[in-house]
Amino acid sequence: MSSVFSTGEYQERIKKTKQKMTDKGIDLLIISQPANMNYLTGYDGWSFYVHQCVLVHQEQEEPMWLGRGMDANGARLTTFLSEENIREYADDYVQSTIKHPMQFVAGVIKEKGWEKSVIGVEMDQFYFTHHAFTSLESSLPGARFSDANTLVNWVRVVKSDAEVEFIKRAGKISEKVMDAARKAIKVGVRECDAAAAVAYAQYAGTAQYAGDYPAIVPLMMAGEATKTPHLTWTEKIYQEGEAVLLELSGAYRRYHAPIARTLFLGKKPPKLLNDTASVVLEGLNKALETIKPGVIVEEVEAAWRQGIAHSTVVKESRIGYSFGLNYPPDWGEHTISIRPGDKTVLQPNMMLHLIPGIWYDEVGFELDASVRVIPGGYESVYDYPLELFLEG
Repeated sequence: MSSVFSTGEYQERIKKTKQKMTDKGIDLLIISQPANMNYLTGYDGWSFYVHQCVLVHQEQEEPMWLGRGMDANGARLTTFLSEENIREYADDYVQSTIKHPMQFVAGVIKEKGWEKSVIGVEMDQFYFTHHAFTSLESSLPGARFSDANTLVNWVRVVKSDAEVEFIKRAGKISEKVMDAARKAIKVGVRECDAAAAVAYAQYAGTAQYAGDYPAIVPLMMAGEATKTPHLTWTEKIYQEGEAVLLELSGAYRRYHAPIARTLFLGKKPPKLLNDTASVVLEGLNKALETIKPGVIVEEVEAAWRQGIAHSTVVKESRIGYSFGLNYPPDWGEHTISIRPGDKTVLQPNMMLHLIPGIWYDEVGFELDASVRVIPGGYESVYDYPLELFLEG
């Protein structure tokens, strides 16, 4: 095995990261977010439940991977890093009450002579804990710490052509995943059995490309559960006359292509569901028509609101975000949020997931579009109808 992109691609990503570090006055960056570690080195392992990180220093060409000893061979197998830049800590650091892995990290920093640097850390990432920070702080009293929470995330927001190809492969898998969900979800079927069919399609992928585990499990809300997002499955049996909300994704080499649709188990959906579907589709199309390089993100959301202004539909939350490479628990990049106040200027090869879900007490509705910004407009990363599906 080896890293999935060329060494030159990783070097370009590192160059852009170092430029952002320079802009923020950061000498050394400690990266703990798994997607950011992957992005800069290729590292790909289910090891983020223990402390690990990648170090990027302005004066060293190659990053360093630091992690648990048993995972070091994973770094050797999946990254382009040389042996001297793969450092492993002993297993007695794991879940210890007397020492912390960040003390090992601090030791490497001292060995390299970087202990008086301005050090950027990802202050608000899922896998960087308060204890991790205080351990670094107490071990490196001469350092000055700076919040670099989404520094690498913003480098990631514009994809390379090679990344675009991976997302398109994920899109092909997403088509199969949604087809599998529609085939499995029938009156009388248990929700868990439908979820199993979805998971099979996600992992199996296509004849050409293996599927990957998505950063979010299949979200599958039926009946009363459609009044809210972000629920999973139970042993409940699907009933005639229920709506089913699906928020799924195909994934390829950790790159995603989110896809959301709504099914109705019957031929005559309630008027509220029909009307909501029509309004959401109209607003979504207005938003999509706005997307092109040079447009400010909040203008996309404004077009959505203009498109639904004639209706009683109200959506207070954002209508989307950027997506791409990620690990559990989220496939969003934590950069662009399609809502008022986001002044990000769209550029080619940004990826946007527009998902203006609506959840009433009576019924919910979800429909989405995962798109790539291209010169003059946008293109979808998969081919799937934008409609309410009647599965009777």
